[in-house]
Amino acid sequence: MDRRHYLRSLAGAGVVGTAGCLGSVPGFGNENVVLGPPEQDLSEAAHPSYGDELPAVTLPDPIAGEEVSTARIFDERDRAVLLTFFYTHCPDGVCPALIQRLRRAQEVAAEEGYGDDSAFLPITFDPERDTAEVLREYATQQGVSLEAGNWHFLRPETYEAGQTLLEEKFGLVIEKAPADDYENLEYQFPHYGLILLANKRGYVERAYPNGPTVDIETVVNDFERVVTA
Repeated sequence: MDRRHYLRSLAGAGVVGTAGCLGSVPGFGNENVVLGPPEQDLSEAAHPSYGDELPAVTLPDPIAGEEVSTARIFDERDRAVLLTFFYTHCPDGVCPALIQRLRRAQEVAAEEGYGDDSAFLPITFDPERDTAEVLREYATQQGVSLEAGNWHFLRPETYEAGQTLLEEKFGLVIEKAPADDYENLEYQFPHYGLILLANKRGYVERAYPNGPTVDIETVVNDFERVVTA
């Protein structure tokens, strides 16, 4: 993916929040994707967008005790992916809203019988606090099914490693900020409400920069169309 100008993406795509957690269709001209072009053109954003390859990453799943590779998910497991960025100590509801959209897509995938063709990959940028135990408890709180085998909480080894990965691979700048306004919270993050949907070949079908507020059924329906194409 060509690196785009970060500040331009913030103004044009509305990606950054404030406090909390920082097959083809004939005629569309892109043989790598299933869905037609989105209403909002995000091609100048810093993050991957429609028609881009999803960056290849390999990160630990601390709950499963294994490394998860997006390349393997596409090449060997032939799965479509919903991916987002979050942290469990998010104090303003943005991250739970992101997780809710992935969780609902997971539910529908199970109901409709395409769970084995799906992968849900929330990446934490707060590995210091988001341990395996914390993530497992968070999964229970959010109604996520870890037993389905298609959900992986991904956790960089260190905060610095997460910073580098998010900036270099996804064009997202992550910085800790003081949490003076929140009781018993040492620090927080200016955060991104970004959800990425990639098809089984690893190409981005949709980037939802307004992930916490995008209609849940829009995400679910887009995902189902991509998985079942």
